[in-house]
Amino acid sequence: MSYVAEISRANPSCIFLVIDQSGSMEDPFGSGNAGKKKAEGLSDAVNRLLQNLVIKCAKSEGIRDYYHVGVLGYSGNGVSPAFVGPLAGRELVTISDIGNSPARVEARVKKVDDGAGGIMNQNIKFPVWVDPVSTGGTPMCDALRRTKDILAEWLSHHPNCYPPIVMNITDGESTDGDPSFMADQIKSMYSSDGNILLFNLHISSSQHKPIEYASSDYDLPDSYAKLLFHMSSPLPDHMWVMVQEEGLALEDSPRGFVFNADLVSVIRFLDIGTRPSNLR
Repeated sequence: MSYVAEISRANPSCIFLVIDQSGSMEDPFGSGNAGKKKAEGLSDAVNRLLQNLVIKCAKSEGIRDYYHVGVLGYSGNGVSPAFVGPLAGRELVTISDIGNSPARVEARVKKVDDGAGGIMNQNIKFPVWVDPVSTGGTPMCDALRRTKDILAEWLSHHPNCYPPIVMNITDGESTDGDPSFMADQIKSMYSSDGNILLFNLHISSSQHKPIEYASSDYDLPDSYAKLLFHMSSPLPDHMWVMVQEEGLALEDSPRGFVFNADLVSVIRFLDIGTRPSNLR
C-alpha cells in the first residue's frame, strides 16, 4: 500500500501549484461567479488554500513545518515563482515561511449566515501571497519541466515522504508543445511511499457543467480535455473517500482531474487535493 506515510516535521510533504497566468486568464469565469476574472478567482483560491494550510499546521508553540510549498506561474513572461512580497523569487518555502511572510493583509467583506435565516457582512483579514496575473501565452511544457527539476532535488532530501502533490491549473492549451511527456516524467518520480501525484484542473468561461474526477474521457468534449485527463494521476483511496464525502458520486478509478471548473469547483479541488489523512 502507498500514500500512507505520516506527514510530520521530521518527514514533511510537498505541495506544488503550477498556475496558468496567460492572457486568457483575464476573461471571466462562467455563470455563478458574478463576472469574476479567472486570474482574480484563482489567486483568491490559492491564497485561501495557503491560509488554510497555515492554520492546519499552527500549534500552540507556532507553525509546524509539515509542508514545503511552491507556486509556479507560467505566462507570456515565462515561468517563474508566483509568490510576491518577502517570498518573491523563491521556488519552495516552508509553511512557516508562508505564515510569517505574507505580502500584505487585506481587509475584505465576507457574507455569512446571520443565524436567523438571513445573510450578513463580516469584516475579515485576508493575507495575500499571490497576485492575479494574466499576460501572453501558455508555456505549460516549460512549467512542468521546471516543476520536475525542483521536485527531483526536493525528493533527494526527503526520500521517505508522503509523495509530493502537483496541481496544474490552466484555462487553455499549451503554447509550447504537448505537455504529456513532461507530465509522465513527473508522475514517474517517487518516494518510498508512492509516485508523485499530478492533478489537473481546467477552468473556463464556458457555461458547460463541470465534470469532476472523471474515470474515463468518454464525456469530455475535445482532445485537449482528454489530454489533461490522461495526464492526471488516479486518486489515492483516502482522497476518493474525501470526494465522496463532498457529495460527488464517482465511478471506479477516478482521476484527479476537473474539467470546465467554476470558482466553487476550483476551491473544492484545491482543498481535497491538499487534505492528506495522516498529518501528525
